[in-house]
Amino acid sequence: MFALRRAAAVTGLRAASAVRAAPTASTGVAGLRALSTQVATPTASTPSKLGNPLAEFDSQDGAFEKDRVEPGTNHKEFTYFLLGGGRFVYASTARVILIQFVASMSASADVLAMANAEVDLSPVPMGQGMTIKWRGKPIFVRRRTEDEIEAERNVPMHALRDEETDDDRTIKPEWLVLVGICTHLGCVPISNAGEYHGWFCPCHGSHYDLSGRIRKGPAPLNMEIPPYKFMEEEKIMIG
Repeated sequence: MFALRRAAAVTGLRAASAVRAAPTASTGVAGLRALSTQVATPTASTPSKLGNPLAEFDSQDGAFEKDRVEPGTNHKEFTYFLLGGGRFVYASTARVILIQFVASMSASADVLAMANAEVDLSPVPMGQGMTIKWRGKPIFVRRRTEDEIEAERNVPMHALRDEETDDDRTIKPEWLVLVGICTHLGCVPISNAGEYHGWFCPCHGSHYDLSGRIRKGPAPLNMEIPPYKFMEEEKIMIG
């Protein structure tokens, strides 16, 4: 009895195994072929998508059709307009800057007033002088006597280091106007001093005569004559 039950069980197990194995065997090659056919076979839409990548952007929302620029469209007018406008702005700015720069270099009224000095000569007695200031420099003004004028006119040129006649250094012989700075190293000479009764520089011993000409010492040149003119008989404008 036990042997019959065991034989029936074994027979049932074999039948079940045969049932399970049958589908696997049948789907081995055929199933793979079917699967391979399904994977390898493209859909009808695949070739069109590969052939035209922009097919998905046919709508205005997808490809910004309204913002596209057609090939060959001429935009030179707009470019020229921008370039011309930019150059106009740059030129106007440069003009304003240049005008302001030139205006800043122009001398103001107070500066021009300081550049000129009006001098009244009437207080100066004969044979004496005075010192004024012009552009930060001392100006010697001397009212010479007839004897002093004659003595300076008679000085021979060979006796002078920097040859100038007395007439070349004055507008009116009576009045001598000098920049009171020694031409050696820039010291201020002393009036009515020195071997020639004109000016003497205490710094290094230069002697000037009553025409402001160097006569002795290390100074190489005569004292400078500033630009001036007579406004009236006894009034001058220096500068």
